[in-house]
Amino acid sequence: MITFLGQGRMGVPMARRLTEAGHEVTTWRRGTGISVADAVDGAGLVITMLSDPAAVREVLTAALPGLAPGATVVEMSTIGPEAVHALRALLPPSVGLVDAPVLGSVGPAAEGTLTVLAGGDVSGCREVLSVFGTVREVGPLAAGAAMKLAVMSALVPAQVLVAETYAYAEAHGVDPGALAGVLADTPLGALAERLREPAAETRYALAHAAKDLELAAWEGAGLASAARARLQEAVAAGLGGHDLTAVTAHVRTASPGTGGRRAVPLNLATVPATNGAYSHAVRVGDMLYVSGQAAFDERGNVVGEGSMAAQAEHVFQLIARILADQGATFADIAFIRTYMTDMNDRVEYGKVRRRYITGTPPASTTVEVSKLFMPGLLLEVDLIVALPARP
Repeated sequence: MITFLGQGRMGVPMARRLTEAGHEVTTWRRGTGISVADAVDGAGLVITMLSDPAAVREVLTAALPGLAPGATVVEMSTIGPEAVHALRALLPPSVGLVDAPVLGSVGPAAEGTLTVLAGGDVSGCREVLSVFGTVREVGPLAAGAAMKLAVMSALVPAQVLVAETYAYAEAHGVDPGALAGVLADTPLGALAERLREPAAETRYALAHAAKDLELAAWEGAGLASAARARLQEAVAAGLGGHDLTAVTAHVRTASPGTGGRRAVPLNLATVPATNGAYSHAVRVGDMLYVSGQAAFDERGNVVGEGSMAAQAEHVFQLIARILADQGATFADIAFIRTYMTDMNDRVEYGKVRRRYITGTPPASTTVEVSKLFMPGLLLEVDLIVALPARP
């Protein structure tokens, strides 16, 4: 039996491919009320296709009680080699791990024509992976994750470059069609045609491209870092859910100096939506200011009502997702402030916090308040984070 953890634009057609190939498949996604441990119980193969490193770690941590000895986890998200090695340390030695991110979008996922970049021993899952497309065995564990980021660090900045080429041409009176015709005879021809107009259907979400570059833009990667900044502007402009090709229209309409915008609001799809009166976080240069995070879910319901441990765990998982989105970790936190409705809960809160914030602690303030903005909430946490410098 195969358990597929994750839905979304890529997950749905990939799970369907498995079913159509005759495999017995159990699918899991957030909000169904079914625990991850129950979903993986009895599965010989567990496939993850989730949004980011924090989400993968959170879900597989929850799956641990249900993972059977001898099972294999195939991690197909884009999370980077460091996160893959961290998963190996998280999983029991009796559970195998393969990293197998894919190249391709929704169409190839539905057609079974993805390119699977597999790292590690795929002998027990090669046949299953071939359902998704061509399997390329690229090396030991984490080689697939590294290969995926290497490829994206070229492909995504190239698309941003072509978008800026169209903007330059338009500003100087060059017809976009004529430009596309000239570029058609160059190695950039296919990208030029793809980016000429925004795609009506989201094949590769702009927010996902920005996240991929957060992982891929290693220190010293000037072009990838510049493209990442441009995509973050587009996400802040509300284009995160659009196809990456929407970056062309964004660049065309961006006012002069937008690239130097000092405050960039960030709102993540992996964190419960705000009420519209604030953003999850705001990036200013290499500093990140994170709004107060509290224990409520996608429907606005309080999580872990009455339990400080449960609410603290939920809050720190949200923080982990926000940090991962910006290429940061808990070690990058400069200041943390906690509001709690009962200071007697500080010991229970501290036990959870110390599992996430290890080593020398950051600057910190803890305040007791009479109530928080939703009945049942026991704490709220905001942060200031020093982010990895961008070239």
